[in-house]
Amino acid sequence: MSSLTEHPAAWTRTDVPEGLGLGTLLPEPDGHRLEAGETVVEGEERFFTRFTVRTDLAWTTREVRAEVLSASGPESVTLRAQDGHWADADGRPLAELVGCLDVDVAATPLTNTLPIRRLGLRPGEHRDIAVVWIDIPSLRVRRVRQRYTRYPAEDGLERYTYRDPLHGEYRLSVDGNGLVVDYERFARRLRSDA
Repeated sequence: MSSLTEHPAAWTRTDVPEGLGLGTLLPEPDGHRLEAGETVVEGEERFFTRFTVRTDLAWTTREVRAEVLSASGPESVTLRAQDGHWADADGRPLAELVGCLDVDVAATPLTNTLPIRRLGLRPGEHRDIAVVWIDIPSLRVRRVRQRYTRYPAEDGLERYTYRDPLHGEYRLSVDGNGLVVDYERFARRLRSDA
């Protein structure tokens, strides 16, 4: 992977009639920060979500805050992690999440960057991981098993498959920063410079 750059990426959702997201990776002295937001319109459902994820230098998640604004008003969830042990905003331990090193905010392809960067897979390798899954717009939190498999690069993009028992398998192409360019049946990057 290349060194981190600070340009934002925009995605259009391909799984809903109208959905647009924007996200960026930002280096920090002790790690990395992911900032993103997304607006979705699907039938009568309309919502805006915004989230922040902070990681250490090895891309292990330390904190996530996700917010949703919908017709029922604003809601949010904040989780903190240290060495794979998670707690809610009030410091209560979340035993069901022990061992998860990554978070996956369901509304965006940006959080796929976390395991892609952290695992450092070589072509032909795969890894099974447990992640903290935050459903959007419900903000329901659960543990989900995921598998990332890396394939040889094509057309200047790295290639992966992502699989989980909730949604099945998807092909991903990513740029040199680990940012998704194309996420099969979910999102496509707009004006990619990859």
